[in-house]
Amino acid sequence: MSSPASIRSVRSEPTQTSGTALSMLELERIAARGWQGTSAEWLGEWLLRAGGGFTGRANSTLVLGPPGVPMPQAVSIVEAFYRRHGLPALFQVPFEVGRPDAATDTLVAAGWRPFNRTVVMTASLTAAAVAFPERSRGEAVYEDAPSAEWLAGYHYRGRPLPADAVRVLVNAVAPTFLSIRDNGRLLGVARGIVTEGWLGVTAVTVQSDARRRGVGSALMSALIQWAAEKGAHSAYLQVDAANEPALAMYGQGFTEHHRYHYLTR
Repeated sequence: MSSPASIRSVRSEPTQTSGTALSMLELERIAARGWQGTSAEWLGEWLLRAGGGFTGRANSTLVLGPPGVPMPQAVSIVEAFYRRHGLPALFQVPFEVGRPDAATDTLVAAGWRPFNRTVVMTASLTAAAVAFPERSRGEAVYEDAPSAEWLAGYHYRGRPLPADAVRVLVNAVAPTFLSIRDNGRLLGVARGIVTEGWLGVTAVTVQSDARRRGVGSALMSALIQWAAEKGAHSAYLQVDAANEPALAMYGQGFTEHHRYHYLTR
């Protein structure tokens, strides 16, 4: 088996591309820079990530191409990486609906099971701004790091945030942590980051007693305005394929670009 040092390989950087005409793998490379693990290694075109178990995107192997070694050896290297980090081995495989997905087929044949299908949606920033116009739903507060109040307002899958959550949230280039407040009361939070002109929208959470009052749209509008000032031209976000209300809200201005799912033993 390869040593950790031999796993690391030189990778190609994402190409600068304007507009929303970006390939699936190019967009996944950009998204991977916007939400990272606290430890990462490359195996060919596989990105192995670990982040204390907080979120699948920070704790899975993102398949962006061939691993550069035979498949059985590659899987063994992945499993060894996650054993070292005390985590279950997971793969994140992007795919386009209706097109062959050779990576998933190979992993399923080797005993891996897909779960948690996710829709990746994109929009030009202009279209997003039209869909989520500026609206008055309280004061928008932008912070360079998540405050205790922001962290308390972020509900990740209904569970308390693990100890490594903050390290994952801040482990990127210049994210913003947005809060919407009304007379000092927190209504909702979100995280935004701009990478190569793309706004990545994550961690959108509306407080339970503030739902159906336009807070989610106000969060989107505030992030879009912030990203425009940073020179962004497009936006992306990820939505659980089973979350119909979120798909409907974002579908006002965003369209499906591709999907991904995770695979576990």
